[in-house]
Amino acid sequence: MALCRDAILSLYRNLIRESKKWNSYNYRMYALRKIRHEFKENKTLQDKDKIKQCYEKGQETLKIIKKQVILGDLYSTRPLVIETRSKQRNT
Repeated sequence: MALCRDAILSLYRNLIRESKKWNSYNYRMYALRKIRHEFKENKTLQDKDKIKQCYEKGQETLKIIKKQVILGDLYSTRPLVIETRSKQRNT
């Protein structure tokens, strides 16, 4: 199965979108940095098997993030100081 560029970009967008839903600032920022880093690192991959392997890993990660976002919503905590200050500046 050859993966097309659109499928990979769609996975990237979905990972970013789901990660932004995380209530926890630390988890959210870690996930966003990690996703961007992984995609940048693998941007020049040519080996179809390696691309497929990375894509499948990304799909699994997306499932995990979706589950963790739901759990995070169930057990939410107060926003961190850094979050409240940045929101005050934006308003």
